[in-house]
Amino acid sequence: MNIYDVYFYEAFDEEERQIRQFLPETIRAGFTYKTIQECDHLNAPARIISTRTQTIIPDLWLTEAEAFLTRSTGYDYFQSLKNKAGQSVHFGYLPLYCARAVAEQAMLLWMALWRKLPQQTAQFKTFHRDGLTGRESRGKSLLVVGVGNIGYEVVQIGRGLDMIVRGVDIVRKHNDVDYVDFDEALPEADIIVSAMNLTPENTGYFRYERLKKAKPGALFVNVARGEQSPPSGLKRLLDENILGGIALDVYPFENELGTALRMNSEINNEELKIIQTLSRYPNVIFTPHNAFNTAESVERKAEQSVEQVRHFTEKGSFLWNVPNLTE
Repeated sequence: MNIYDVYFYEAFDEEERQIRQFLPETIRAGFTYKTIQECDHLNAPARIISTRTQTIIPDLWLTEAEAFLTRSTGYDYFQSLKNKAGQSVHFGYLPLYCARAVAEQAMLLWMALWRKLPQQTAQFKTFHRDGLTGRESRGKSLLVVGVGNIGYEVVQIGRGLDMIVRGVDIVRKHNDVDYVDFDEALPEADIIVSAMNLTPENTGYFRYERLKKAKPGALFVNVARGEQSPPSGLKRLLDENILGGIALDVYPFENELGTALRMNSEINNEELKIIQTLSRYPNVIFTPHNAFNTAESVERKAEQSVEQVRHFTEKGSFLWNVPNLTE
């Protein structure tokens, strides 16, 4: 028997406080900052299980819980779960809460690389400016790969910086975007930003063989999904001086990476070992899948999460459902 109506895993402090503000007293909720695999929960503790991006749902729980809610705009993992679970199990996500926040993080990352911010802060100790000459964004070419809600915000930001902005997407839904073919536009791009949803077709999209045709010194920023950009290829591109810098907020095998870093445990995965190596490069910036995390976005996220939970407890369905793999 479930103890709670909903249990929120991976709920950091600010998020938990916001969710509690929106939750009605009639809904019994449990919280932990841990993933399921970091807890000692053998069985599903609630009708609705809510996670973020690093939890692995046990197969047994697909028969114990009625619904699963990812507090994320990405739903690729939940699509695979939906394919395994029975028709009576519901899967929801949050499509609308963080587009601007993630887009601004993308800008933050490419600007920090442009202006060599890590080196600047390191050299404050000696107040030397050798090797710190950066670049300006005006007139540079920005290539946005995936022009959905997040990608379109990146396009708008790039325009505000007087950049030459082009977009890549199989669905060309914005009339004001200059859509191009990726392989044709890549050699002209100064900055490449990935804002794509992860699909089987674009897994490994930014592989070495494709990005090696980039303009020498181009920057690569991924705020979408780590599976799209294999670390081994990125390292080679940096070592061969093809890319001038990379910035990632997302990683392959992220559930394994996040758990290992939080628990200070050994990493055995070869691709994740490369992530550790790259983290020591001066032209690399890694952030902990934090692009969504603004005060405004967390408030929207909490409100929409509770809206999803309330809708399910009252009507037996979510407002925003994870689509089937075939949709």
